[in-house]
Amino acid sequence: MAAIDPKKTLDAYRAKRGEFRIVEVPPMQYLMIDGAGDPNTSPAYAEAVSALFPLAYTLKFASRDELGIDTVVMPLEGLWHASDMESFTTHRDKSAWQWTLMIMVGDHITSSMFADAVESVAQRAAKKKEPVPALGSVRLETLDEGMSVQTLHVGPFDDEGPVLDDLHHRFIPEHGLTMSGLHHEIYLSDLRRTDPAKLRTILRQPVSSSV
Repeated sequence: MAAIDPKKTLDAYRAKRGEFRIVEVPPMQYLMIDGAGDPNTSPAYAEAVSALFPLAYTLKFASRDELGIDTVVMPLEGLWHASDMESFTTHRDKSAWQWTLMIMVGDHITSSMFADAVESVAQRAAKKKEPVPALGSVRLETLDEGMSVQTLHVGPFDDEGPVLDDLHHRFIPEHGLTMSGLHHEIYLSDLRRTDPAKLRTILRQPVSSSV
């Protein structure tokens, strides 16, 4: 039996290029870790990714073996913010960025399963003498974004600026909305194997009605 793939069933993981769409995002549970700085150069960013994926795969197999629930490992996601949000649009000052990297896991994943997975990853890392420095900073948390606007961006991350500027300064105010949460990105492509021109990224902005 094929593993369950929430990307194919949840509307929150659907977006079209060139289209802003208002969606209702349900509460979802994530593996999360916080950090700051340029994702291209920050050691903390690489360490965060190196902690998240081993945990996600460990939980996948634990869920399959213990509960009979097999799901795919979901893509990397990120919440992004800065004291000046123009650093994401017109200025693109990556050194000012703060982030929370995440991988969504099903609601059937319990805190005890998470704790066991952390211990399992730590033990394997110790045997291989390949430490995972950020492992202890990962947490299991539910995020409830609710009403949001999202679109699909195809291309390099550095080309997101004009799309976000249009979202923030045209679409959201034109529809009587205000930004109410953190900028959210969902990385649908394998960054290691995909040409930057073909990267597919869902850009999401939680909003609330300003009326």
